[in-house]
Amino acid sequence: MQNFQNHFLIAMPSLDDPLFKRSVAYICEHNDEGAMGIVINHPLEVKVADLLQQLQIEFNTKSPAATAHVCAGGPVQHDRGFVLHTAKEGYSSSMRLTDELMVTTSKDILFDLTTDNAPEKFILALGYAGWTAGQLEQEIADNAWLIIPADSAIIFDLTHAEKWQSATAKIGIKPWQLTNEAGHA
Repeated sequence: MQNFQNHFLIAMPSLDDPLFKRSVAYICEHNDEGAMGIVINHPLEVKVADLLQQLQIEFNTKSPAATAHVCAGGPVQHDRGFVLHTAKEGYSSSMRLTDELMVTTSKDILFDLTTDNAPEKFILALGYAGWTAGQLEQEIADNAWLIIPADSAIIFDLTHAEKWQSATAKIGIKPWQLTNEAGHA
């Protein structure tokens, strides 16, 4: 089995499910039991400040982080927060994904997001995308996704609108070159 952890899934044009249309998902975990990822380019109308206010967490209204959009991370547990961030230890529920990247699910990170203690870069997402054993591999075989190694510049340094096209460009494909047809030899 090929492991797709620390890779992007790039939605093909034929994937017209509104939750995944033109999406880029970062795969946090992939093993024999399935896969878990976070969609990094579907912003919600909710901003970080809105979420912190709803949770009654004090925050710095002048911080640029307060105005960042929260992403729809996927259809599973969309009431649960996931913070994909540059490496910073010290939170009660973090998983190191690479030397430079972590995901944290505990509330304690939320207190830092608009302060000097925040990770250098982050995306806050509600929910995640999940696949059962063999499901992701089948979707890839069915031409629903392209796969490329993840790139933190795409995760953190681009607008949400730029991420899908930039991810396809990393493999030398322009979006208009993608077809809805699958080819199998």
